[in-house]
Amino acid sequence: MKLLHVRARQGARWVNQGLRVFFRRPLAFCGLMLLCLLLAPLLLFAMAPLASLGFMIATGQSLQGRFPLPGVFVEPLRISRRRLYAHMKLCLLYAAGITIVFWLARAIGGAAIDAVMQAVAAGKTSVEELEPLLSATDFQLARFVLLAGIAVLSVPFWYAPALVHWGDQSAAKALFFSTVACWRNKGALAVYLLTWVGVALLSLAAATAVFALLGQVQLIFAAITPAMLMFYAAFYASLYFTFAESFEPPEPATANPTPPETSS
Repeated sequence: MKLLHVRARQGARWVNQGLRVFFRRPLAFCGLMLLCLLLAPLLLFAMAPLASLGFMIATGQSLQGRFPLPGVFVEPLRISRRRLYAHMKLCLLYAAGITIVFWLARAIGGAAIDAVMQAVAAGKTSVEELEPLLSATDFQLARFVLLAGIAVLSVPFWYAPALVHWGDQSAAKALFFSTVACWRNKGALAVYLLTWVGVALLSLAAATAVFALLGQVQLIFAAITPAMLMFYAAFYASLYFTFAESFEPPEPATANPTPPETSS
């Protein structure tokens, strides 16, 4: 698949496209996200690459006017044995990578992390009680290592599952070209991620203002869980556009599954 250069402002368009496709099928995408959250304790992080690809397939189906079903998560495994092995390699490599990241975070600030968890379990959730624990140097360093590690790990895996599925690439080749694509289009991806942060902050501010006007500020906490579910579902629904507009399908068309058009 031919790698395309994308302008930085395209990142904001990806967010807009993701929100539009999400609101076409909000129940479907929320249902898929809820399924992932329910299976996460069982599958840990090993199936994360297939989960992201499943949402890309779901977005493609929604653009075609179809209702995405949970089968999108296993569809990539049914195409060919070659791609099945490649997907399994990606899952194992991601699981190994995320395990190392968590191990490093625990090695640096395990005691500080345990202190925070014990305080929350004991019901100490006020700002005054948690602030000293959260501001501890070891906890802050462990959090930085965790976030930085996940960010670095996400680069080779951002497009890799889609490149295996739609580009019929090997796991190693998909990881390499995903890294190259992320670097080449780093401006668009940076705008994309920052726009999602802006969406989250604006949504929180709007919700806070509405509940404050109603005199029911305490209800904000009750609304956080469904709001986060919708936010993450919309985010994952937008992943497809970051891929479809960064790679050009091979010509002439082959028997490989081809992404549908991104226009809506």
